[in-house]
Amino acid sequence: MLSWDDEVTSAPRTPQASAQPQLQPAVPSSARAQPGLQPHDIALNPALVAKPSELAKEGAARRVNAADKRIINGQTDVNQLVPFKYKWAWDKYLAGCANHWMPQEINMQRDIELWKNPNGLTDDERRLVKRNLGFFVTADSLAANNIVLGTYRHITAPECRQYLLRQAFEEAIHTHAYQYIVESLGLDESEIFNAYNEVASIRDKDQFLIPFIDVLTNPEFKTGTIETDQTLLRSLIVFACLMEGLFFYVGFTQILALGRQNKMMGAAEQYQYILRDESMHCNFGIDLINTIKMENPHLWTPEFRDEIKALFFRAVELEYRYAEDTMPRGVLGLNAPMFKGYLRFIANRRAQQIGLDPMFGQEENPFPWMSEMIDLKKERNFFETRVIEYQTGGALNWE
Repeated sequence: MLSWDDEVTSAPRTPQASAQPQLQPAVPSSARAQPGLQPHDIALNPALVAKPSELAKEGAARRVNAADKRIINGQTDVNQLVPFKYKWAWDKYLAGCANHWMPQEINMQRDIELWKNPNGLTDDERRLVKRNLGFFVTADSLAANNIVLGTYRHITAPECRQYLLRQAFEEAIHTHAYQYIVESLGLDESEIFNAYNEVASIRDKDQFLIPFIDVLTNPEFKTGTIETDQTLLRSLIVFACLMEGLFFYVGFTQILALGRQNKMMGAAEQYQYILRDESMHCNFGIDLINTIKMENPHLWTPEFRDEIKALFFRAVELEYRYAEDTMPRGVLGLNAPMFKGYLRFIANRRAQQIGLDPMFGQEENPFPWMSEMIDLKKERNFFETRVIEYQTGGALNWE
């Protein structure tokens, strides 16, 4: 699991970009006889390229060799999960299943009583909660759409697809959790769910993300060239490093700070589980990005790296504006300027994790207690409500 205390290990440097165009994998002769078939179609539908009798004749010769698998543009049968090549993806899938949880398991009664009490929370604290929910109720839906309608189609490693399916379900659970909080507190659903259209600081973050969703969900988009492969890689970096790895952290810190003061503890507990899930999503995405780079070093050009750096700078700016909007005055011992260094600290870390140099000067983490929230040790949390590392059935380790 991700911890701010972990030593940062930079991604391995990839060789200098080659001027050679990317070569398309060989297409079986049986496929060449069928007009309109693309290598992408062959990878997803191997039965299209041969009749059943031909498949039986080839027999074991068609069995998947792990060494032939690729994260993108692979020509092996994506319906054959094993033999594994990307065991790290399968391990993350198993970890995600073991950490399953559901929102309705968390008791919201104390949150409801506090919210209904006119003196329970300050106006600034109420603004902070509503702004948080206004962003998150749609953010995880955007993430789910990006996975299901976009990314999944273009990943040709079945181990990675298996984790993406689990991740998509977790995004649904997160959307459920935010709806559960909104409903429990009796908030104006129209106000909260339309915040991404009506609140500038939320709208600007979503508008930053949407083009990277639209390009992958376009039915006409296919990988297989340098340009389209870089488009996919760019989208993966935006979602792993900037959305799940940066845009969520002001909100997480704010709600968990409420919980540390024994306020909104049911909501804070749910955010804690969501933070654990999102940390794994971020780590999976970074592993996916680095593996694509390793298998396709020609994509990691100086020009492409400059584009990514510009996106990092823009994301930090947008998230800081969101911090200013949600905390126009000091609240919970927090203020917007504290988050300037925090966001730069996170951005530097994300950059190093994908093989970029830090883009900001030496920054310190002003919220070291957040590492405890991300690590999620097997102990009772500060809310004293339940074992924090909740796991299901046979996956539970009683030690």
